[in-house]
Amino acid sequence: MFELIAIASGSFVGFTLGLIGGGGSIVATPLLLYLVGLPPHVAIGTGALAVSANAFVNFGGHARAGNVRWATAALFATTGVVGALIGSTIGKTFDGQRLILLFAIMMLVVGVLMLRPRRGGGTAPAAMTPIVAAKVAGVGLCVGTLSGFFGIGGGFLIVPGLILATGMPMINAIGTSLLAVGAFGLATALNYASSGMVDWLVAAEFIGGGIAGGWLGMKAACHLAARRNSLNRMFAALVFAVAFYIIWRSVGQA
Repeated sequence: MFELIAIASGSFVGFTLGLIGGGGSIVATPLLLYLVGLPPHVAIGTGALAVSANAFVNFGGHARAGNVRWATAALFATTGVVGALIGSTIGKTFDGQRLILLFAIMMLVVGVLMLRPRRGGGTAPAAMTPIVAAKVAGVGLCVGTLSGFFGIGGGFLIVPGLILATGMPMINAIGTSLLAVGAFGLATALNYASSGMVDWLVAAEFIGGGIAGGWLGMKAACHLAARRNSLNRMFAALVFAVAFYIIWRSVGQA
């Protein structure tokens, strides 16, 4: 029964990622926590691994399409992994229920970001000057720390961060961000795994469901492209609802 729940939960996350291009990872931890029944820290570590796998799968498609700015991706991911290790190390020391409550607050932030229209970015590749490199490294470290602490992919923070630092076009920011999302998630998952806080079987089931769901989501996205803003608003409403549910549960247990 729990195996089917894990696969179905992963399918939902993958479908959402394929349909609207982000946001699905933010609901991975609540699904693992409340539906699959994992403890808070194990849910975060397992979710981070699933997020990483899905990001690397999607990254391959963007790389083949030429949407990745490799120098920026490498620098952002490298500094961000350092941040992810720092953030996940701090996260492991937090009380599980308190960490989940902070996670719910982060969900509210992500929901607000989903409702805001994304900037289109520039129209040409940004030159990697020393100033641009410093901005990329700084933003990468900050976003990586948040990603590691909460066990999220951080795509909704990475994409605007890349545009802010480099002015690159949106499609390049999305493709480039996926390397960072995968690297951050992997670093976080390995850090949690070193403390026995990853359920490998559930992670495999979640990832398998996510791959199938992602394929269906991408197919659906082709037919619903004109309704993207409406889909974003609907998913943001779901994120808000789950966040308030987590806060209600956390306050009740406190």
